[in-house]
Amino acid sequence: MSLGVNKNRLTHTIFYLHFNLICSIVLVLLNRWIYVNIGFPNLTLTLLHFITTFIGLNICERFNLFQVKTVPLKDICLLSVTFCGFVIFTNLSLQFNTVGTYQLAKVVTTPVVVFLQKIFYKKDISFKIKCTLIPIIVGVVMNFYYDIKFNYIGTLCATLGVLITSSYQILVSSKQHELQMNPMQLLYYQTPVSSLMLLPIVIYFEPLTDTIFRTFNSLEVIIVCMSCIVALFVNISIYWIIGKTSPLTYNIFGHLKFCLTALGGFLIFNEPMSFMQCVGVILTLSGVTFYAHFKV
Repeated sequence: MSLGVNKNRLTHTIFYLHFNLICSIVLVLLNRWIYVNIGFPNLTLTLLHFITTFIGLNICERFNLFQVKTVPLKDICLLSVTFCGFVIFTNLSLQFNTVGTYQLAKVVTTPVVVFLQKIFYKKDISFKIKCTLIPIIVGVVMNFYYDIKFNYIGTLCATLGVLITSSYQILVSSKQHELQMNPMQLLYYQTPVSSLMLLPIVIYFEPLTDTIFRTFNSLEVIIVCMSCIVALFVNISIYWIIGKTSPLTYNIFGHLKFCLTALGGFLIFNEPMSFMQCVGVILTLSGVTFYAHFKV
């Protein structure tokens, strides 16, 4: 009986990992396609992702996949602001950078979280962890410097995306402990509040002629809708994985996602990497691998 339960659990874990892997890669490539070939406004796409995720979470709640917990609105506001910021700037990073550079910039989030925790929460950083940050930072700088599509806007968006994402992750961890809520319960409140915050910004910065009054063909509509649905699947499957696997498994799988997504960018969008960029990628991945080894 125990063997059967373990086998069933392993089967579910493998499914969750592969489901998240496929969805994560598809989402990045879909969004890149939308920005490059459709020219769909970034903020509007982000807003649609938020709305779709909220609808999906309501469906999950109806099927008792999680329980909604009441929380004061004031406790969610700052979290929702950073949630908006991290999604907007990571999407802008994808819009203005190559897929490989976008993915590599996301890798820096983990060491930045460590530094922010050191600064604001006085958490100690071991010498080994500090050493792993050297190849990560050098590798990312090399990749940006030698990127054939290097641009200052893309670099700025990637930098802001990393800083805000790191702050968001720290806030999520803090709020989970403070409010005794799991990530899905927090996300249930974040998405509608973030949508309301983002709506006036969308109206002000993105003309209606680019969205409501623009004519889209059926393929473009399908691709945008697919992006929204896949974004929901990514958000939900992340929480499944965190609950079903170890941090080491999650980190190693993250490296696999990085490599496959960068390969997809090369094959689909013809975004080649120079030799020095490849060296930068290898340095960064080696640093992240050692970081995961020392942290777990």
